[in-house]
Amino acid sequence: MPLTPLDIHNKEFGRSFRGYDEDQVNEFLDQIIKDYEALIRENKDLQSQVMSLQERVDHFTNIEDTLSRTIVVAQETADEVKSNAKKEAQLVLKEAEKNADRIINESLAKSRKIAMEMEELKKQASIYRTRFRSLIEAQLELLKDDGWHTLEPVIQEIEA
Repeated sequence: MPLTPLDIHNKEFGRSFRGYDEDQVNEFLDQIIKDYEALIRENKDLQSQVMSLQERVDHFTNIEDTLSRTIVVAQETADEVKSNAKKEAQLVLKEAEKNADRIINESLAKSRKIAMEMEELKKQASIYRTRFRSLIEAQLELLKDDGWHTLEPVIQEIEA
């Protein structure tokens, strides 16, 4: 157990014939008591400061830990958001590709249908032209035929 200033103050030394000067010893002990008390007060102050600083360090350590966890959570959240955005972008891209393929296929089908209809119309036009030409040629043959002269007296009788 360490000495206290009171222990130093109450310390009594035995007397001897050729001992030290009692007043000088007492003066020296008084000086030791004062210095020892000052050191004890300073030590208590320093311990108090150490405790205060330790509390602050603990507080800042807690803040640092909280910030570190927050940063980790924020990073994980950012990574998750980024991953979700990539997945969503891929889904949108796939959907757009499907729509593009569907539109292209529909356009090709319509194009083929129109081409087939056009070919059918060309065939029908060709058939119509051929029939119309045959009809006109037949009518021209009738007009060129001398049989018109024989019909003239019949037409005059009808008119009369």
